[in-house]
Amino acid sequence: MLGIQRACRRHVFPILSRRNATLQTSAEGSSQIPPSLLSTTSSATVPPENARSSTDLPTKSDEPSESSSAPKPRSKAIVPRRRPNISLENPRKWNPPVKKGLLPAYDEAMKLIEHDSKTLKKEATELRKRLEALSGGASGENVQDREAEVESIRKKLSILDIQAYINLPSVRWKAANGMADMTKPVYRQLVEQKWRTRGDLDLLMERIHQMNVIPDLLPTFHPSLDLRITFPEPPPQSTYLRTRVKRRHTAVEPGSYLLPEQTRRAPRLYTSVFHTETRLYTLAMIDPDVPDPENSSFTTYLHWLAPNIPLSATSKSPLVLAPPLTYYVPPHPQKGSPYHRYCLFLLPQPDAAQSMKIPVIKDDARRGFNLRKFCENHGYDVSAGGGAHMWREVWNDTVSDIYTDTLKLPEPVFAYPPVQDRYGEVKKQSKYSK
Repeated sequence: MLGIQRACRRHVFPILSRRNATLQTSAEGSSQIPPSLLSTTSSATVPPENARSSTDLPTKSDEPSESSSAPKPRSKAIVPRRRPNISLENPRKWNPPVKKGLLPAYDEAMKLIEHDSKTLKKEATELRKRLEALSGGASGENVQDREAEVESIRKKLSILDIQAYINLPSVRWKAANGMADMTKPVYRQLVEQKWRTRGDLDLLMERIHQMNVIPDLLPTFHPSLDLRITFPEPPPQSTYLRTRVKRRHTAVEPGSYLLPEQTRRAPRLYTSVFHTETRLYTLAMIDPDVPDPENSSFTTYLHWLAPNIPLSATSKSPLVLAPPLTYYVPPHPQKGSPYHRYCLFLLPQPDAAQSMKIPVIKDDARRGFNLRKFCENHGYDVSAGGGAHMWREVWNDTVSDIYTDTLKLPEPVFAYPPVQDRYGEVKKQSKYSK
């Protein structure tokens, strides 16, 4: 039985398995061109319907020459270019996602948005004319009523200046792609709205409360500006590449772990400020997790203090700071201690326009620095806003170099006290008494 099935497969299946054959009608007739000639005929030069006729056989003149059969040079690989950086110095133009006339609904929506913008601009122009007339001080008008009306017009103008542009797609695209002109109120509104509602502020507040930065250093804190920092990326593991690879600066997420090698130099500070007038701030960087074996607790260490930093909505980033009196000391978590929290604060000064004279804090006074007392003594209001950031570090071998080269101090080593064995003396005694 098996022999019959195998014989059937040999004779029948090859006939049924011819899948490349094509059926032709009786009108066209059978083709006289051998399969080898059909395979060499170019489909780009011979139409498909004429390829079946015997009169269109290729001649020697149509055959490819030896020169054409030479190997073609290898084409260069197309390397995708990185998207160019977008900023006010390198601007890019917004292009609508749909071509005009392709989608009527989109065109009508754009017309509605533009009409609404023009209406609000016209209303703002009329209010400005009214404001100029009131500022002239017409005779016979009550001064208090005039001042109240001027104040109400100014508030309404500040709202109209935002509403007239906030729905335009080009404005929103520029705000989302780092091309926001912070001199205009609509861009300040969009950037602040993104910071407060898209998760950046929520993540910062979660980390500083979850890791007890508040209330360990300050009783309360409500950020009013966006403070971002960057450090060099981690060094490569290869010793050969460490001195040959240029490390880029990368953004630091609040609460993330960094290596002591990354923080040997001060971070780059980036801010998004939402007030137009220039105000002075004080920068403070503190480590609240320094072991204090004398009191069986932890104390603080001041790493950086820089007062009188002018900030406004048009301040350039990264910030260029003057040489501070209390210079930057790199983080150096002690061996045997848990992870250390390194906290940055931008505190608004009591007088926004007057520089403060803060005495230089010596190296001996850095340990045990109390930020609360510092704010109380100099009149800082921690509930008035500011900026904050934090990251974490643990000890590794490179911390020893910081103690040797920067601090010029012997490196301390901490450990848990040995557990006392209550039965140590009993174990030394003989099991059997004499």
